[in-house]
Amino acid sequence: MTGTPDIAATTPPPARKRDRERTRREILDVAFAEFAEKGLSGANTDEIAARANVTKRLIFYYFKSKEQLFTSVLEMVYERMRHSEEELRLDKLSPRAAMRRLVEFTFDFDNSNPGFVRLVTIENIHRGRHLGRSRKIKAMTRPIIEQIARLLARGQRERSIRRGIDPVELHMTLSALCIFSVANRHTFEAQFDVDMTTERARAQRKKEIDDLLWRYVRLDGRNGAGAAPAGGLP
Repeated sequence: MTGTPDIAATTPPPARKRDRERTRREILDVAFAEFAEKGLSGANTDEIAARANVTKRLIFYYFKSKEQLFTSVLEMVYERMRHSEEELRLDKLSPRAAMRRLVEFTFDFDNSNPGFVRLVTIENIHRGRHLGRSRKIKAMTRPIIEQIARLLARGQRERSIRRGIDPVELHMTLSALCIFSVANRHTFEAQFDVDMTTERARAQRKKEIDDLLWRYVRLDGRNGAGAAPAGGLP
């Protein structure tokens, strides 16, 4: 249940002086931790209010409902990630170096932000309905796709990357490979006795992903196609 406030959402907050933006950010940070740990259904707005040192009425004044608070948390964490992606400056690197930086950033971001991965998993349980309603999140995806598209185009001009690669598909593949070691670390370790949280394991996984994606996108000078992995079938 999402719950509704017992006081009208239009009721103004208490008359004490507050930094509205700072208060809103503090609520979102606390709500992020609560939703990532307990999910949308399990999170409690009373607990969020207590941990943020605000009233429950103030939460509903800012966000109207628990579902809207959840959507705002999603927008906040995606905005942080997308803002970091803008600092990659892939255009200033060679195609090979740019691909490596993209892999390293994505892998490190996911592994440094397991709460983000859990929140994405929770939103997938809800079939992405909150992201689907957010124009802000959709707009934020454009810059990274445009960066990848420019990287691919530049590599094709320089004859280091093959043609026919869709930037959205490449982004999808990269995301899937990087998120696995966070989202599936516990079940994988239970089956194969591999602890993917060690520094050595992370470094090896990151290298594997980098090698795999470069083998996929690079131009094989012999026939103009993507090179097959060493030892594998063409």
